[in-house]
Amino acid sequence: MRLTKNSVVCFLTVLFIISGIFTNESCKQIESSKLRFEISFPSSVHSEAITGRVFVMISKDKSREPRLQAGSWSRSVPFFGVDVEDLKPGEVVMIDGDVLGYPLKSLDEIPDGDYFVQGLVNVYTEFRRSDGFVIWAHMDQWEGQHFNRSPGNLYSEVKSVHLDPSSGYKIKLSLEKVIPPIKVPEDTKWVKHIKFQSKLLTEFWGHPIYLGATILLPEGYETHPDVFYPVHYMQGHFSLSPPNRFRENSDFYKMWTSDNFPRMIAVTFQHPCPYFDDSYAVNSENCGPYGDAIMKELIPKIEENFRIIRKPYARVLSGGSTGGWEALALQAFHPDFFGGAWSFCPDPIDFRYYQLTNIYKDKNAFYIESGWMKAERPLMRDVHGQVLVTMRQMSQLEAVLGSKGRSGQQLDIWQAAYGPVGEDGYPRPLWDKLTGEIDQKVAQYLKEHFDLRYYIEKNWSWLGPKLVGKLNLICGDMDNFYLNEPVYELEKFLKGTKNPYYAGSFQYGRPRKGHGWSPYGRNTGKLEKEMAEHITKNAPGGEDTKQWKYK
Repeated sequence: MRLTKNSVVCFLTVLFIISGIFTNESCKQIESSKLRFEISFPSSVHSEAITGRVFVMISKDKSREPRLQAGSWSRSVPFFGVDVEDLKPGEVVMIDGDVLGYPLKSLDEIPDGDYFVQGLVNVYTEFRRSDGFVIWAHMDQWEGQHFNRSPGNLYSEVKSVHLDPSSGYKIKLSLEKVIPPIKVPEDTKWVKHIKFQSKLLTEFWGHPIYLGATILLPEGYETHPDVFYPVHYMQGHFSLSPPNRFRENSDFYKMWTSDNFPRMIAVTFQHPCPYFDDSYAVNSENCGPYGDAIMKELIPKIEENFRIIRKPYARVLSGGSTGGWEALALQAFHPDFFGGAWSFCPDPIDFRYYQLTNIYKDKNAFYIESGWMKAERPLMRDVHGQVLVTMRQMSQLEAVLGSKGRSGQQLDIWQAAYGPVGEDGYPRPLWDKLTGEIDQKVAQYLKEHFDLRYYIEKNWSWLGPKLVGKLNLICGDMDNFYLNEPVYELEKFLKGTKNPYYAGSFQYGRPRKGHGWSPYGRNTGKLEKEMAEHITKNAPGGEDTKQWKYK
């Protein structure tokens, strides 16, 4: 009989269990410690201690760095993460078989084979907030909360290794590289950028917090210095790209500058927060007064520096997904300030369909229970109905990306933006990331504060007259994230309104139209033309709506 190293270890382990020296739990720890990555960083790269989260990424694909292949919902390579506190240069962090991963839960599940591996640390900042809590989270570096490419984060060279879980391994990775700063595009004749420190948000976070915007000017802005223009405020995820991805000599450029196109100013906001690439544009216990900061600091700064008609009828909103929710929320919460909203495939606007979870009635977010059956609840599908990601899997992904709601992902920002603060100063979880159990107290808080369908219906007696003709919702009938379901619920209420009737519109892409479907096409100018007609129709008497339609 030929004894291998593994057979000897197994024999001794069984012997020790029989003799009572090891427990079963001890054996599991021994097996886990056989598979480990040891990660550190040198003082030459970062001289101070780091509090943050350390990751290792494992890939078979050498075309891109493993760090850039990790973290996507449905196509992520295996990666694993662990919190570190006051980690000093040269100290080692171990990621072993006990550390949770995604999409595989443990290093034990990595098959024998050759791989490319890489380490990274997402550096956290200490925030001493005005509410008395002290928390650690990642400070956005104007990249939009992308942990794997955020400036200042450290990462290692890619290492080619052979991983064999049966024989064990110990891989050392040194984080000797630093992600460089983001370069903000320079201003042009057409596109302008602003960025400034928010007084309101800085006071809340106890740390400088910035707001910004990218402004697209119309044809003739410089040659018609006496003309003031309507403004299209566009909501969405963080981006430094110009509105409608404007670039000279493109088809959109030709349309934007053509003689018969209505002249408007288009604006995209930048308002990342320590929990996400976007604050959701509301005042929040966890994220701070972003709603006030946008309404009292950002928009006034834009309208003071550019020739915008500073009246409600001339301010319109649009956005898709996250931006769709924000467009509807800004219109509903500030009905006297904005003149109309086009909300495309908005994030859940009725929390009875929080994706497919009814957070008010369901006990668990991960499955629907029927007798002896427990069917997994999906989160993402293709337009044919094939499930791509479940709610359980998405929760696991976020648990790996960050503890205490610091994943920088979708479910975590919802509970941060919409929910209450927990006893530790971090967002109180709507559900447990590992079990799916829903906290009904948190659910009820969300209902009373940010369930938009509930808010609009509850307040229709005074809010309705202010929203007549201003609400336009657009969604595909097979939205990949099931967002059409809450839109149906809002439509059911609004189409039954009387005194006043809502007088808006709902459009659905059928059949098999997914997330992001638009009846206007992509950057065709059709939406802007509809907005211009809306603005003209709703302008008060005496307003000159021809001045911004010059040829």
